[in-house]
Amino acid sequence: MPAEKIIEQILSKHPKVSKIELLERLQKERRKTGGLISDDTLLRMIAAEYGVETPQNERALTLTLAIKDLIPGLNNIAVVGRVLAVFSPKAFKGNRSGKFASLLVADQSGLLRVVLWNDKTSLMESGEVRVGQVVRFSHGYTREDQSGKVELHIGEKGEVGIAPKDVRVEDYPTISRFSTKIREITQAHRNKKVNVMGTVKELLSASTFKRQDSSPGKVMRFTLADETGEVPVVVWNEKVDELEKALKRGVGLQIVSARVKKASDGGVEIHVDSGTYVGVSQPAEEFLKIAELKEGANRISVEGEVVTKPMLRDVKTSKGDAVKLAVFELRDETGRVWVSAWGEKAGSVKDVRVGDSLVIKNGYVRRGFGDQLEVSTRATTFIVLLSKKHDACSQ
Repeated sequence: MPAEKIIEQILSKHPKVSKIELLERLQKERRKTGGLISDDTLLRMIAAEYGVETPQNERALTLTLAIKDLIPGLNNIAVVGRVLAVFSPKAFKGNRSGKFASLLVADQSGLLRVVLWNDKTSLMESGEVRVGQVVRFSHGYTREDQSGKVELHIGEKGEVGIAPKDVRVEDYPTISRFSTKIREITQAHRNKKVNVMGTVKELLSASTFKRQDSSPGKVMRFTLADETGEVPVVVWNEKVDELEKALKRGVGLQIVSARVKKASDGGVEIHVDSGTYVGVSQPAEEFLKIAELKEGANRISVEGEVVTKPMLRDVKTSKGDAVKLAVFELRDETGRVWVSAWGEKAGSVKDVRVGDSLVIKNGYVRRGFGDQLEVSTRATTFIVLLSKKHDACSQ
């Protein structure tokens, strides 16, 4: 239906409204949407506010937008994104009762919370919508949340299309794109939410406590490590029940929307509660030949023969902390590579001799001294001595 016809319909039903008013409103909506939505679609939205129904092919008018282009108050739009987090459905009561569930999705332009209402929540309960999938959400509407951010709602008329055939999955980023390295989490992040990836290093048993209202609560603590450092993590209440059996030393985690707080020692710690998503995965162990190593390779394992006796020294980190470092060279039939063993790993190789055979598990590759590739250790790296010519051992 042409724009003029829509304006005529509004004026015929609301004679006190002038055409100039409608055109001014249209211009305002154009500016608000940055010219991304056609005048016909904007006028249909305005008509709906005046209670005027306009015949339309609803599917043809659904506009697919990038996340960065969303603003509150849009109707009948579509968004495509990769699911980064799925949160369990919740029931609500009031004038109407029902339930809702939310997801966090991403495209190349940003992150977006998507809220599914009532029968649409069955897609999460059944496991049809899962983390990692690329999904098209159609016939949705946008609202502003309590913090002023835009979110997409999928109600009765909304549709959820899993793995749409007309999009390229590789065009949609994973959570690593939006994650913060542990070393970068500082007091500047205090009371803010972060996404972080890492491996469980140390794990303490869960304990119970009494809340101020005398109801029971639960808390569990563990240390999360990546190649840049470690951070304490505090898990609260129902999240303890969800994660207690799944967590163990060496397990890989994706933590989405955790809150940063000040720790008792003056540092920072990450808090996980009902509004946090935690994805648990056993990291894959990838054995590579030395010639196959490339800068940036992560969670790799190599096996080889020690070529040079480890050189042990004390160094200072960028934060000014003193730490032990052992450097030695390793070789296999394809080549040689330097190894930097940090902290307790330095101590584990100090007695290694030339000719010993080692396996290094869960290391990473970076550019080291002289711009040469090196295998570097992290908190969750294991160094295993396969054969030796003396009694010292390394673990």
